[in-house]
Amino acid sequence: MKVYLLGAGPGDPGLVTVKTRHIVEIADVVIYDALVNPDLLSFCKPGAEVIYVGKIAGNHALPQPDINALLIQKARQYPVVARLKGGDPYIFGRGGEEAQALLEAGIPFEEVPGISATIAAPAYAGIPLTHRDMVSQVTLITGHERAEKATSSLNFEALASGRGTLVFVMGMHNLPTITQQLMQAGLAPDTPAALIYRGTTVYQRSLVADLATLADKAKEAKFTNPSVIVIGHVVSLAPQLNWFEQKPLFGHTIVVTRAREQASGIKAQLEELGARVLECPTIRIKALTQPAYMDHLRSYQWTVFTSANGVRIFFEALKARHLDARALGTTKVAAIGSATAKTLESFGILPDLVPPRFVAESLVEAFAQLSEERGSVLLPRASNARDVLPKGLQALGYKVDVLPIYETEPDASGCDAVIRGLQEKTISAISFASSQTVTNFLALVPKDLLLSSQVKLAAIGPITAKTLRDAGLPCHIQPETYTIQALIDALTASLHPQTE
Repeated sequence: MKVYLLGAGPGDPGLVTVKTRHIVEIADVVIYDALVNPDLLSFCKPGAEVIYVGKIAGNHALPQPDINALLIQKARQYPVVARLKGGDPYIFGRGGEEAQALLEAGIPFEEVPGISATIAAPAYAGIPLTHRDMVSQVTLITGHERAEKATSSLNFEALASGRGTLVFVMGMHNLPTITQQLMQAGLAPDTPAALIYRGTTVYQRSLVADLATLADKAKEAKFTNPSVIVIGHVVSLAPQLNWFEQKPLFGHTIVVTRAREQASGIKAQLEELGARVLECPTIRIKALTQPAYMDHLRSYQWTVFTSANGVRIFFEALKARHLDARALGTTKVAAIGSATAKTLESFGILPDLVPPRFVAESLVEAFAQLSEERGSVLLPRASNARDVLPKGLQALGYKVDVLPIYETEPDASGCDAVIRGLQEKTISAISFASSQTVTNFLALVPKDLLLSSQVKLAAIGPITAKTLRDAGLPCHIQPETYTIQALIDALTASLHPQTE
């Protein structure tokens, strides 16, 4: 048995260490805090027990002594227990207290350092805590000491005279006292100061002022915890070096309506551009039992894939039969779209035909140009897909067997957050990657709310755009190429025009 005290980093999931991710992947139990990015929990192995013990001011899911007891209990039940803590466990994270409790109970433990918000949040706000021309020392300070302490352990005279950068955490409630005490101790009122709220995440906000006005401006701008307070001359560099908040989609909230199985890629790319992403899947993908066609794949002249989902589910079905790509034999393969072709390549298949436009009509046109005897075609696809492709191929003389290998079901998860965002007019755009997502979305969200919210609607291609227009809605954004990357580029160009 062993307990790992893991640093989850400051919020950006890309800043988690390789070792922390590895331990989360093998852990039998994961016990995590409020400041841990939920995306990190996707690394947990199937069947792992996941327990939330977050502490937010005035709302503790579990008091610290109970957390210590829980760690000991789970360690005695399971081989690997991961204690996932925001930032670094030993920097204002109570990791030392937990390590002592484990030691006293005879439980082996390891501490895996994480990137602390005390250094990461300022960095993302353009503030280097040290600079050769300005300052060579940093002091990390808690702005929220134990309530039962009779006197403060903070020596404001020493802090004010140290000539270094001061970084306070958990200090928003005491911000007026902190700034006043520092000025009374001799720190100049015009000393540059800053606040960074939820640094390194898509929710980041920063504020730059001077020491004398920081508390008033924080109240005016409604800053709360978790915010990092930085005081010192290096703060003057923030307007020049604040790279994170200059990302093209920073400050924009974009709704992604793809199924969760597909949304991770577009979500990650939009967040890399600075956007806040709300997932509203609208559809859930469900694999279907495949008929006997799957046992006679070599008999077809062509197998045609219309989506990446179809490819993945098709090859999962092959694997269940203890088969792989060799089951296709000499059958030629066609794919609609670059994403579908790329997914095929991941299974060792290079498509023989990919139409120039990523719609069924274009594939029918491509087949019409082939000088070959018209044979049989297998079409693995969604059960409710359009009939354009099978009818078009049959009209050319091909015999088509449609193989429904998956169906889509409505998925309302995430809907409430989207409705709230539309009502508050905080959503910039909604992206639709298929007609089905439009139809399902409109079954969940009132059309009048979409029209009144002034949100931009983005469609991956003309068929999806037509579905929007047929429903009485505008299509503000549509890329010339019908791919997810092109849709992201079009969203960026529309919401951040200077990148064009």
